[in-house]
Amino acid sequence: MKIRIKNNGLRYRLTRSEVAAFAREGIFQEKVHIGDDALTYVLQRTPGSLLSASFKNNIITVLVPETVANEWTGTDQVGFEHKTDALHLLVEKDFTCLDNVDEDQSDNYPNPLAAARS
Repeated sequence: MKIRIKNNGLRYRLTRSEVAAFAREGIFQEKVHIGDDALTYVLQRTPGSLLSASFKNNIITVLVPETVANEWTGTDQVGFEHKTDALHLLVEKDFTCLDNVDEDQSDNYPNPLAAARS
């Protein structure tokens, strides 16, 4: 799972196997070690009705309503988002890059724009 933080925006991008694990378990998390500490970022299903996020004890948690999670994981829907004045949350399926990049993309979703470039 990739995380991008920019200004007041938080975006998670998940590969096919990560989306499948989230669908199955209702939670997916990653951790990055920074010096002597770590930042954990979590995507978690909730019975609530609103996409929301929290940051406590070096853990960023994005809570996804069950109905939104089920539709996203069970269909071709690319992503979902929620904007407030304070924060813009965006969760997406991770597509392969159109440019050559030096990272393993074998588990990414096929990019729908790739056919147009052929």
